[in-house]
Amino acid sequence: MTLRPTDSSALLIDGKLIPGSGGTFEVINPATEEVLGRAADATASDMDAAIAAARRAFDDTTWFRDHAFRTRCLRQLRDVLQSHIEELRDITIAEVGAPAFLTSGPQLEGPVADLGYFADLAESYSWEQDLGIAEPMGIKTRRRVLKEAVGVVGAITPWNFPHQINFAKIGPALAAGNTVVLKPAPDTPWCAALVGHLIAEETDLPAGVVNIVTSSDHSLGAQLSTDPRVDLVSFTGSTATGKAVMAAASESLKKIFLELGGKSAFIVLDDADLAGACGVAAFTVSTHAGQGCAITTRLLVPRDKYDEAVEATARTLGGLHAGDPAKPGTICGPLISARQRARVEDYLRLAREEGGTIVVGGGRPADRDRGFFVEPTLIAGLDNTARVAREEIFGPVLVIIPHDGDEDAISIANDSPYGLSGSVWGTDPARVKRVVDGVRTGTLSVNGGVWYSADAPFGGYKQSGIGREMGVAGFEEYLETKLVAEPAQ
Repeated sequence: MTLRPTDSSALLIDGKLIPGSGGTFEVINPATEEVLGRAADATASDMDAAIAAARRAFDDTTWFRDHAFRTRCLRQLRDVLQSHIEELRDITIAEVGAPAFLTSGPQLEGPVADLGYFADLAESYSWEQDLGIAEPMGIKTRRRVLKEAVGVVGAITPWNFPHQINFAKIGPALAAGNTVVLKPAPDTPWCAALVGHLIAEETDLPAGVVNIVTSSDHSLGAQLSTDPRVDLVSFTGSTATGKAVMAAASESLKKIFLELGGKSAFIVLDDADLAGACGVAAFTVSTHAGQGCAITTRLLVPRDKYDEAVEATARTLGGLHAGDPAKPGTICGPLISARQRARVEDYLRLAREEGGTIVVGGGRPADRDRGFFVEPTLIAGLDNTARVAREEIFGPVLVIIPHDGDEDAISIANDSPYGLSGSVWGTDPARVKRVVDGVRTGTLSVNGGVWYSADAPFGGYKQSGIGREMGVAGFEEYLETKLVAEPAQ
């Protein structure tokens, strides 16, 4: 079977590919502003049907008990996706605006391969633990701890890394024995819908185990949060929306996982290779036009080397032009939409109003009259109290801030409502360790170490979220714990 854009104009509900009750909505190429095609537009009634299907599949089948079957289905899904990887790659570049080089990693191939990790984990996991015999209140008792699926998982995902985030939820949720209703972002419906097409046509996943509901209506995500038939909501997106999800889920006291925003610090110590570190910071913030919650967007450098750091960072940023994501070598593609570009441009105006200096970038590329592009931008002359240094911009915008030594760098890094990611560069292991220990964040890279991996837990402190995704910790987010106590002889 060959995937075509028309394959994405259907919902996957209860094992069937069906049209959306609301008709269809346009899918836009962010690099050209052209209409790629249309996606199925679900309504509340479609979401209701998807939740009902997931509930039946969990309650009325052996899916959550049959570990071996789930493992086989996950590996089968991985293999099917890999057999269509080039078609998926083309759609991902066109719909997401993802630079082509990223599709060999976290934008596509990495997350697909990661499904195998969760299959292996389900196969090897200790689903039962014997606590042995105790005599509470003088009664001799044998105790067992069982790990069981939570139930129906509502997964609400954003547009920036759709495959990575979709599979980081679907993979462990299915491996744990849950059924899933996925509500992808309206900006990138095809990435999810094409997966739904393959599930329906080329896998043995039972009807209702995975349901994919694309829609232009954001309220369908709220429907997942409030419906009592949904046992857990797994949400990735902005902190503001995450708070709304948490409040809505509280009505039924359902479990939640939240992976939210970030304003992560890239800390350069005074013994580091300054030019090298600043170059990496510039490259990082330009990647995928800065549209990543874990991207480091505050560059903290020694005060007595501030001018040198500004120059080195600007030199690298100036060479990273925003361009066609399909072209090899492009690092900075488009922003996802005109709305997101306007948001980034509002922050650039704010930076000037706050007294900052746009050292490089700060506008739309002169050679691009179509597409939602913003040049990689460096803002200098502001401290950590500025709004552009405190609020998540989600664009290729880096704020460079001076620090007065290691302790001050830790203090500035922690002076944020967020705590998702970060980076530390230095040569003295003891000093680096002190900074790593001091920064309150869920993920830290040291001297360029790569933290993304299927077996590595990811998540944040403070307003960057609740819980962890990926790894054993991410898998166990989708489990309940049951204690069974029986008389012992």
